[in-house]
Amino acid sequence: MNACPYPLLASPVPFAARDNDPLTETTVNEKVLIDCKFIKIVEEDVVIPGGRASKRFCLRHGGAAGMVALGDDNTILLERQWRHPLRRAFWEIPAGKLDPGEAELTCAQRELVEECGVSAKRWTRLGELNNAIGYSSERIVVYLAEDLTWGEQQLDDGEHLEVVRVKLDEALAMCADGRITDVKTIVALFWLERHLAGRAAK
Repeated sequence: MNACPYPLLASPVPFAARDNDPLTETTVNEKVLIDCKFIKIVEEDVVIPGGRASKRFCLRHGGAAGMVALGDDNTILLERQWRHPLRRAFWEIPAGKLDPGEAELTCAQRELVEECGVSAKRWTRLGELNNAIGYSSERIVVYLAEDLTWGEQQLDDGEHLEVVRVKLDEALAMCADGRITDVKTIVALFWLERHLAGRAAK
């Protein structure tokens, strides 16, 4: 049997991004193909490692915030939303796009009130994710919201969604068995589970 040719990295493994990266692709020209309210689709001429010319198409996104609203009864809020690209509804944590120049936490606080009518006294940053790295610049920062106060939704005109409460254990089971397939929701609930375990161990 041949030996594995790949290096074993020692812990802690460093971040993938690095200075003077030999994998760098350099943009020499770009053209905006679509420019709408929240996204741009851009065609780029690039030079790839080795010097060959190539093209890249990417969706530029201004970023978003996601919120795991955790109640005192160990339930979380889930939304059921229609997602037209896949022609069906999905279970998701509340989330929303950043307004230009808006901080992630400000967006999270605003969107939780707008979509669910909920404000929170305690906020914890759980992490950030890039959910479609092959074609999109989208970045989602996820927060845990606690000490909740219930109010009225303030949905945007034309925004339609259903909000429910689900036990955290059930939400995690939904991620495992395929009832939840939305990536930000799966990642957020994984982070929340680890966060709560760390809190309990202290």
